[in-house]
Amino acid sequence: MTHIPVGIGSSIVISTGVATTSTAFSVQSTVLRVVAVGGAAHVAIGTEPSATTTDYYVPANQSATLALRRASNRVVGVTTGTTSIIDVPEGTQVPFSVGDYVSLTATGQSYYNFTHAPVLSIDNTAGVDGYFSTRMTVGYNSSGIVTAFNPTYADIRLSQKISAYGVGSGKLYLQQVQITGQA
Repeated sequence: MTHIPVGIGSSIVISTGVATTSTAFSVQSTVLRVVAVGGAAHVAIGTEPSATTTDYYVPANQSATLALRRASNRVVGVTTGTTSIIDVPEGTQVPFSVGDYVSLTATGQSYYNFTHAPVLSIDNTAGVDGYFSTRMTVGYNSSGIVTAFNPTYADIRLSQKISAYGVGSGKLYLQQVQITGQA
């Protein structure tokens, strides 16, 4: 089987008897490849995970491919404030749920970018002036931004973290991949 890397790879330290959690990453693929080098690890993926001995086990010097839930949409508007209101295109809907965490990237207006903010609500109002699930509120304070939202392109993606509980010491390397055929 062939792996095509997606995004950038990273690593976290594995320490015996300790759960270490990565920084947030935007989910760009449905597969995460992990490699435990030097020590084994139990791993958990989520919004704020803390791995324990009951989580998925990756043996020392072995790899595993884990499934991710991928969700994203284009962003067409942001209303700034102590929380941020995000609008996606009419005719589509917010592919997230309350409690998910998301990251926004706005090309040409990077001051709108944020990483790993919680989805607080989704506007499901119907009717002439309703939003039909095209608007959500996230827990990101954008009140300092005064420039109108007008990026070249903007999108919002589900974000996750991975946690490794060490059984031995070493590093856990992680890379989102696409898998193609048999080698």
